[in-house]
Formats: sequence, structure tokens, C-alpha cells
Amino acid sequence: MNLFLVAIAPVCIIIIYIYLKDKYEKEPKLLLLYSFLFGAFASVILTTLIYIIFDYFLILDHASVLQQFIKAFLVVGFTEEFSKYIIVRYYAQPKDAFNEPFDGIVYAVMVSMGFAATENIIYVLEGGYEVAVLRAFTAVPAHATFAILMGFYMGKAKFSKNRRLLNLTGLLLATIFHGAYDFFLFIDFIPGVWVGAFVSLIIGLVLSRNAIKRHQKNSHFKV
Repeated sequence: MNLFLVAIAPVCIIIIYIYLKDKYEKEPKLLLLYSFLFGAFASVILTTLIYIIFDYFLILDHASVLQQFIKAFLVVGFTEEFSKYIIVRYYAQPKDAFNEPFDGIVYAVMVSMGFAATENIIYVLEGGYEVAVLRAFTAVPAHATFAILMGFYMGKAKFSKNRRLLNLTGLLLATIFHGAYDFFLFIDFIPGVWVGAFVSLIIGLVLSRNAIKRHQKNSHFKV
């Protein structure tokens, strides 16, 4: 039970952080909960199904940089972000409560943290406290940055004539950062290259912070 609590603790911290950053018009708690649950179950199921399809058609060499690039950006990055994107796009974005650009960040993070919670519980229960601490400062915040970057554009999309382009831009940006983060971890057979994952995470954190500030500044409800 303690491992379970440790696994979900960083997820809860990020959710509270984003909820508090939504300064001017809070989202309905039930809608946030449903978004989280959809992320925890529906997006995980969809991701698993897509993984199965990729595994059937793609047999990748773990020692090939090019094939690990394909795995990082296409198999993992795109699959996971697309699974989250679908929920935000067709469940959260059409809601009346999605009524300012910052809401894109809120709902994308809720869906992503649902996904991250399920993933983290699995890894932590298997790997123990060391894995829990490592992922609390790497994988879980990484999922949050992917979500913020995607949600930033999906928030803009709701109130733009270029909705499709902006939505897909969010998906693409999240996929790029997710793929870059994983790619440097996947090619661990090259000494020291894993540092690239932390560099991409830091860049993602900086961009996410700026995205939050920009949508706060441009809130429809700011007096």
C-alpha cells in the first residue's frame, strides 16, 4: 500500500499545481475526475492496442540507433500522446466548461496524469522505492510537460478558426518532446547519451512554464 501511495504522490502534486495555476475560472471537479479516469483507463487501453499492432508489423533491433529512433518517436511517443489527445479532443474540448485557453492545459494534464498514474503504479510496484523516486523526478514530470505543451495549443484551438491545425500542432509538439526524451534513454548502449533525456526534459519544463504564464495572461476571465 505504501508503494501505491508513493507511486501516485507525484501525480497528485502535479494535479494540485496545475489546478492552483488555473487562477480565474476553476473547472468542474467532476469533469476533471472523469478526464483523469479516462486517461488512467481508456488511454492506457488504446495505447496497448496500438502497441500490439506495432509489435505485429515492426520488429526493431535494440542495437540500432535508427530503429530506436522509430520506436521512440513513432511507437511510443506518438502512440501515447495520440491516446491522450483523442480524449482531450473529443471529450474535454467540446464541453461548455472548456471556456478559456488555459483549460486546454488543465484537461490535457488531467488526462496525462491519469495515464502517468497507471503507468507509474505498474513500474513502482515492480521496481520498488528506487524506481518511485527516480520516476517522481523524471517520467511523471515529463508526462506533465508533454501535456502542457499539447494543451497550450489545444486551448488556443478551441477559440480559433484554425482549430484543426492548432490541435494537431499540440499533438505534434507533445510527440516530439516525448520521442526525444525516450530516444536518449533507449540508446543507452551509447555511453552518456542519456543526458539528452534530461536536457529535453529541462527544455520542456521551461516551455511549459512559459505556456502556463501566457495562457494566464490571456485568460478571458482575468479582470
